[in-house]
Amino acid sequence: MIMEQKVIDYLKENRERHLKELTEFLAIPSVSALSEHNEDTERAAEWVKGQLDEIGFTEAKVMPSDGKPVVYGNYIQDENAPTVLIYGHYDVQPVDPVELWDSPPFEATVRDNKLYARGATDDKGQVFMHLKVMEAILKSEAASPVNFKVLIEGEEEIGSPTLPAFAEKHQDLLQADLIVVSDSALIEKGKPTITYGLRGLAGIQIDVKGAKGDLHSGEYGGGVMNPVHALVKILDSFKDEYNRVTVDGFYDQVPELSQEERDALAAVPFDEEKLRKELDVPEFEGENGYSYTERTSVRPTLEVNGIYGGFQGEGIKTVLPSKASAKVTCRLVPDQDPDKIVELLTEHVENNAPSSVTVEVTPFDKGKPYVTPFDHPVIATAAKAYEKVYKEETAYIRGGGSIPIVAELDRILGVPVVLMGFGLPDENLHAPNEHLHLENFDLGMETLAHYYHMLKDVEMK
Repeated sequence: MIMEQKVIDYLKENRERHLKELTEFLAIPSVSALSEHNEDTERAAEWVKGQLDEIGFTEAKVMPSDGKPVVYGNYIQDENAPTVLIYGHYDVQPVDPVELWDSPPFEATVRDNKLYARGATDDKGQVFMHLKVMEAILKSEAASPVNFKVLIEGEEEIGSPTLPAFAEKHQDLLQADLIVVSDSALIEKGKPTITYGLRGLAGIQIDVKGAKGDLHSGEYGGGVMNPVHALVKILDSFKDEYNRVTVDGFYDQVPELSQEERDALAAVPFDEEKLRKELDVPEFEGENGYSYTERTSVRPTLEVNGIYGGFQGEGIKTVLPSKASAKVTCRLVPDQDPDKIVELLTEHVENNAPSSVTVEVTPFDKGKPYVTPFDHPVIATAAKAYEKVYKEETAYIRGGGSIPIVAELDRILGVPVVLMGFGLPDENLHAPNEHLHLENFDLGMETLAHYYHMLKDVEMK
């Protein structure tokens, strides 16, 4: 019997217990964006630490940071064996609008072999898979093929603002031969996928203020600038009729795509019409001159994520609101710098704001883009592990989303980052009815078991 078969058998024998434990993890409403859930984020951190203790880690602790607590653990058995640092996050997105959920977001429910709950795929479910594979290795084998370190944070969903400083401070503690992250997805069901690049992120909030208070729209309308109208003018100025961002300097650091990369992206399996029907939109729209795949992975974007102002209740209230606000985020590609983009966005807002209102721009979420060579031995080995289980050739893609800390860990620790995701694009991460296909829960853990065993024969230097 091959060594990893013992691990796979252990996972199968303990599957029901593992799913029950995952349900407990998912029940913790660890929403990092809302201060009312601060105690829940602390509880989630302690839960992960407890898991590491039960698994048999040499060291496991909840460590303070300048923000949410960080969970660190290690199991070092052989100094000559490769050391894997597993990164993930225990925090989750808010659940609003809660009325659109078919089952309570923090009560995990299985339907059609899918596990529904907030955090099921992003990222508690995928973090949990690593925990259980490590448990299976340490419980069923005399010696682990690799050394393990774990870094699980609680602020990824708000841009990991304090983790870079934590990682800088604890570089020695976190040193490893590679970093493994499972916080991404397969491109489609049954198709193993390695994400070798991620877009960066830059976000701002725009607050427009008019009069000192709401005004009667009959008495003052037409004579005083409506902040909602002013905000709409500002937002409309961000793009031209070809969906190209009009912020001066926005594209200055964006290299043109090579024909080789465009050909590689075109070769990735993708049914545009199927996706259009699934999303229930009349047609796709985006930057002219680029395919849907290019627009959503290797081109920068600017999107309005929220807009509010004035009366929101049932019926109508004839007021001229005193304030209006919007949240805007940009997805960035190499070599765009998020700090510079925020500066350019701020200048653009100020230059396009009507003089009859006052405008304030507040920066938030920032993260750098990340790209790694996909022919690195640890990435090539990950592809072999996928293919051993899924029986399909691995696709290499650049992800449209952002995991800001990935680029920071790459910079701080200087080791390759392997993005091995087991979600699917249609699992509603960040939306109501988030779920994880249990097929990938099982196949993903089997893939990780093979990967950790294969790594012991990989030349790391």
